[in-house]
Amino acid sequence: MKRPVVLLLGPSREAISGVTTHLNGLMGSRLVTRFDLVHFQVGSEGRAESAIGKLARLALSPFTLAATIVKSDAQLVHINSSLNAKAYWRDLAYLVIARLCGARVLYQVHGGRLEEFAPRGLFAAFVRASLRLADAVVVLSREQLEVFRKRLAGHAVDVVPNGIDCAPYTLYNRAAPEPAQPLRLIYIGRLAPAKGLTETIEALRIARLRGVAARLVLAGSGSEEARLRQHVRDAGLTREVAFVGPAWGAHKAQLLSQADVFLLPSYAEGLPYSLLEAMAAGVVPVVTPVGAIPDVVTEREHGLLVAPRDAEAIAQAVALLAADRALLARMSAACRARIAAGYSLERVARDFSQLYWDLCAMRTPRPAT
Repeated sequence: MKRPVVLLLGPSREAISGVTTHLNGLMGSRLVTRFDLVHFQVGSEGRAESAIGKLARLALSPFTLAATIVKSDAQLVHINSSLNAKAYWRDLAYLVIARLCGARVLYQVHGGRLEEFAPRGLFAAFVRASLRLADAVVVLSREQLEVFRKRLAGHAVDVVPNGIDCAPYTLYNRAAPEPAQPLRLIYIGRLAPAKGLTETIEALRIARLRGVAARLVLAGSGSEEARLRQHVRDAGLTREVAFVGPAWGAHKAQLLSQADVFLLPSYAEGLPYSLLEAMAAGVVPVVTPVGAIPDVVTEREHGLLVAPRDAEAIAQAVALLAADRALLARMSAACRARIAAGYSLERVARDFSQLYWDLCAMRTPRPAT
């Protein structure tokens, strides 16, 4: 029996992004035993091209998608998008083309909030109508599930949280945290303005003034690196903060095995893979309650929640965990159990397998040409 063909629309598989991690996870999961998954690259990530080349690609990409759907006889197009102007308008063209070609469409929202992107008025009505062109919409958090179901009453909307392969993060045994040793903090991700890293460094400065011994590893690169390095120098924290560059694969897993606390006080998130990876490794998160994070982290069970842009709250959380290593150890074990039970790649594959089958069964066969 021929397996249904599913086109996965998203950035380059070599790009550094959460959506890329999602795509690579799906294409490396058990889904490939039931469906023919074909990656169709959209966006400019991973491409080196001139401005003229970029404009030409943008103009031709919808037609290329149409040709790919027809040639591969794709039954389903899985669009991976975000609610920002650039992604929305680009992917709306792909959505329309896919429907005109007779394919079913699964529209997955990885970032942004519907109530902020299209709060009211004619634009909000247009966005609602456009999303209804998809056969099903998938979001990452229970909060956004409620919003979408209210805005798209009667339409198929599901929540499918991200998941990871836990195996690389369970290879290392975690030693019991030593009360006399400095608390080992880590951040992994882009060094970008909205990640709360300025507040993180300020929190470390405050904690040190209060006698808390802690060390911070920043693993990543990005537009804020130079400014953050200067902030570390100004705060007198050059011995306490280490910039180690981007981390992938085994290197990332090893860094996490050597950390006690994962810091991610972002201003906005979807469901960050770095959080799931850290928790799978038993690293206790100090995070903001944004996006789908509250679905994963229960206060004082799996980690600590702090308000965005609040260095004092981060400093207090660091001080608490430095002083109470027993609480740290209990939450570490709870983190590992939480991710293994609810955020594994196997669970994601099961969820999408059911969605794919349901949507493919709805499709009317394309007439022979």
